Amino acid sequence: MIGLAALFGAVIGALLGLVGGGGGILAVPALVYGLGLPFSAAVPASLVVIGLASAVAVAPRARREVNWRLAVIIGAAGVPTALLGGVVNHHLDQHVLLLVFAGIMILAAARMLRGTDETGGVCDLPDGGVAWRRCLPRAIVTGLLVGFLTGLLGVGGGFLLVPALIIALGLRTPNAVATSLVIIVINSMAGLVPYLATGHIATGMNWPAIAVFALAAIVVSLPAGRLARRIPATALRRGFAVLVLVVAAAVTVQAITSLIA
Repeated sequence: MIGLAALFGAVIGALLGLVGGGGGILAVPALVYGLGLPFSAAVPASLVVIGLASAVAVAPRARREVNWRLAVIIGAAGVPTALLGGVVNHHLDQHVLLLVFAGIMILAAARMLRGTDETGGVCDLPDGGVAWRRCLPRAIVTGLLVGFLTGLLGVGGGFLLVPALIIALGLRTPNAVATSLVIIVINSMAGLVPYLATGHIATGMNWPAIAVFALAAIVVSLPAGRLARRIPATALRRGFAVLVLVVAAAVTVQAITSLIA
């Protein structure tokens, strides 16, 4: 169990460091099917792991690559919906949630396979300022959506954030990756609140395995972040998309089998 926790944690940390997100979308299946946690426990456990690993992964990029204004706006917009998502989670069947989770994984992977070409200019002005009239509404909508998914499904939202920051807001890929990590930390903290308030975080937890999972993710995220600068973004994105599709297929089969049984 501990060995599996370390292996899965290392994979999640590598994803966070390499592509600025996507760890949460694989962390929950790993915790449920790899470590045997119930979905109700895997969601808050994922938020703890993803939040900590993202905070460490963004440290080397915090000064030069994070767009702090957008990070704060999107993160703040996602706080109330992350709380709402956590509340809604308690009222839905976990097998139904896993099917929803798999559907979102498939949509995210399909979007990444189509590409996320950098458009630029949506938020940035030539003088270095921000075009808030065009940028602010998109930033708020992005924050609301990603925040809700964070609370509902235990994902940091990086698999949605990075494409959104590039396509909808026009950030360059390095800035989008770094900025997404800050937003993931904010969303993870907010999404964890309903689970702490209701005591769900103490139910079904395997704390030694979760601690090893989190430590492995943190340790691997830093060198992975450095390695990401040497690998073409397109190759990283497509490889991750294929991995997400494979996991989504496995989650779908397992969830449907459980519903039928």
